[in-house]
Amino acid sequence: MRKVARIAPAADKSEATNFGGYGSLSDGSSVSTAIDPATYENIKDHPCFSRDAHRNYARLHLAVAPACNIQCNYCNRKYDCANESRPGVASHRLTPDQALRKTMAVASEVPQLSVVGIAGPGDACYDWNKTKATLIPIAREIPDIKLCVSTNGLALPDRVEELVDMNVGHVTITVNMVDPNIGTKIYPWIFYQGRHYNGIEAAKILHERQMLGLEMLTERGILTKINSVVIPGVNDEHLIEVNKWVKDRGALVHNIMPLISKASHGTFYGLNGQRSAAPFELTALRDRLEGTTEVMRHCRHCRSDAIGLLSYDRAREFTLAQLPAEPTYDEEKRRAFRQLIEREQGSQILQAGDAITAGFSAA
Repeated sequence: MRKVARIAPAADKSEATNFGGYGSLSDGSSVSTAIDPATYENIKDHPCFSRDAHRNYARLHLAVAPACNIQCNYCNRKYDCANESRPGVASHRLTPDQALRKTMAVASEVPQLSVVGIAGPGDACYDWNKTKATLIPIAREIPDIKLCVSTNGLALPDRVEELVDMNVGHVTITVNMVDPNIGTKIYPWIFYQGRHYNGIEAAKILHERQMLGLEMLTERGILTKINSVVIPGVNDEHLIEVNKWVKDRGALVHNIMPLISKASHGTFYGLNGQRSAAPFELTALRDRLEGTTEVMRHCRHCRSDAIGLLSYDRAREFTLAQLPAEPTYDEEKRRAFRQLIEREQGSQILQAGDAITAGFSAA
């Protein structure tokens, strides 16, 4: 079992490291956040777990898991869509073999690549056979790549031990409620242990499974990010309580996301006029949570087939038709890039340390 890497007390300056770009409010004021060195090593090149990392490191999402075990009122999965930019959407579904080809090609051409993740278009832990058949060969061919999955959490507890065995180090769980009464307004049904559940029973099961999965991951040292969709009038104020629950169970990062709700998307909320949170509402909620947990502010609401830096998607460069039949992986390109970035980061850390030391000496 892995050692759990937890957030360290900010006062312990000898061992704690400044969190990777988190810890500042919208008004520019700072919040003291620090983590232990082991956790820092695991997030310093993960663009979704560190704000600093997203400027230099890229991710690859592989759309191999189309099946899903819940229905969300904000979701309409699409598998042949090139025009919408939101979770649950992909241009093509991939087989595990196609996913390996794509990963090898991207890793050779995008030296910034540090993370390969499965974020649907359905649920990675429910469509488990495809997820597993994808990640194991990738880890074998590119052993230094970070592996990541996203899940709604319903099937997560059943997969934790295998995630550990596969060396998956980062998991994102979408948690929109901890009160099943609110959950009934978000989830029409779930499919669990061979049958459908509706209403309050469905929401209770989902909540219990999400919290159990989160606790199990924390106990085993797998780092977790929580995604929460802000649905005004449904769960916006309730997300304060969600934050307390996930923080108490070891979540490292909380990502507060806007509802993407257009009628053209074909979702229940979109077709029924549910509004999205305004930018100032999102900022205010994130500010309320900052300091209680690490709050992600650089999310780009990635598609299930996103490639590249968060700020520059390159998926159109790596369609199946453009991939070589037998791509070769150029390890040297990635190694040279990582060495360059690590030298730059080391220099920045030394400069920051000197500035902090000078500040304490002046005081």
